[in-house]
Parts: sequence; C-alpha cells; structure tokens
Amino acid sequence: MSFITDRERIDEALELLWVINEDNHHEMDYFRINSDDADINALVDTLLHEGLASISGSEIRLSEKGLKSARGLVRRQRLAERLFTDVFEMPDDAVLSDACKMEHILSEELTESVCTFLGHPPTCPHGKPIPRGECCKKFKIEVTPLVMRLSELAVGAQGRITFIVASDPSRINKLNSLGIAAGSIVRLVQKTPSFVLSVDETTVAIDPEIAREIYVRKTAP
Repeated sequence: MSFITDRERIDEALELLWVINEDNHHEMDYFRINSDDADINALVDTLLHEGLASISGSEIRLSEKGLKSARGLVRRQRLAERLFTDVFEMPDDAVLSDACKMEHILSEELTESVCTFLGHPPTCPHGKPIPRGECCKKFKIEVTPLVMRLSELAVGAQGRITFIVASDPSRINKLNSLGIAAGSIVRLVQKTPSFVLSVDETTVAIDPEIAREIYVRKTAP
C-alpha cells in the first residue's frame, strides 16, 4: 500500500469530494472518473490512512476531519474567485487558475478579511455556495465592504450588480426581463416609498425586500 505526501494533491481530492457531494454523488466510481490524479489508488489510500474519508460499500465520504479541511479549501477558492471577478475583473480562465492556487496559501485570518471586504458573499461567480465563516456569523463588518446590498446604496449613487440572492427563484427571470441582472449598471433614484432604479435609461420600481436581495459594487457615475 502506497501513500501520497503531496499536500496539494490531497487538497484537490478533498475539494473534489466536497464538490461531487454537493451534487449528491458519493459513488467511488464517480470520484475516480472525475479525478485527474495520476495515482488514484494511492490517493484513496492516503485519504483513508489520514482519516480524511471513509468507504462504505461502493461509496466514499468525507470524515468530520475531511469535511473541515474541504470546507476551508472550498471557502478560500470561491472567495478568491469572487475577489478576482468583482475587484480585479479578470477573465474567467485566469480566475479559475489563480483561485486554485490561492486556496492552498490563504491563511484563515486573510480569508476572513477578504470575506468581510467583499461583504460576505453567499455564492461564487458561478452560483455555488460559499461556506460561511466566523466573520459571517458575527454580522460585524470591520471594513467597508466592496460589495453591498442595493438597499444600502446612497440615493444618486451608481453600482454594478454582482449577484442576486432571490428568496423566490421566479424573481430572477422577472428581474432579468427588466434589465436587472448580474453585470448591469444601476443608479438608485429613490428609496421611499419604494426603491426606484435607473437601468439603461429605463426607470424601474422594486419592493424594499427585493432591493435587499440585490448586491452591487459601487461605481463612479
């Protein structure tokens, strides 16, 4: 039985198990097919030996120890993707490549700072959930977030929509039909009695509840 000492390969395996588990896949064969590791057998042996995963029948699952490690890796990568997309506006191919590198080197303290700076985003640019951290639970923002709720934008200010977290999924299509979608530039005209936005020379009124579900990055007029 051989074991792997390359931590990056082990980290990639943990992240893969987290991702396929999100899609309700626990099959060993599914893990093998989706892994590009050169020695999948040694990789699995290492995960079992280090207590990071367990096998039952034809299924492989993360242990509590493995879940903790995988959660941190996924959190760091998805926050890095959000940072590179929203702040640096990097192209998609560069975002994924660089985010994969960042997940292995970001410290816990820096990860919390990035999360707070971004306004505790719930999803990555691809819509996948970002695991919550201690900073998210505290509901305390120690620096001004780069990304904020539309409801927090000042009247007259302008922002680019970064993501929408709709409590009712059917709202997304309705908002999109009004030009309110990720990437759109909006200007807040008024807040009461309803929120009024200017989008592409069109004025749109929305309920306060919906305004709290739209996140924007403030931009210059």
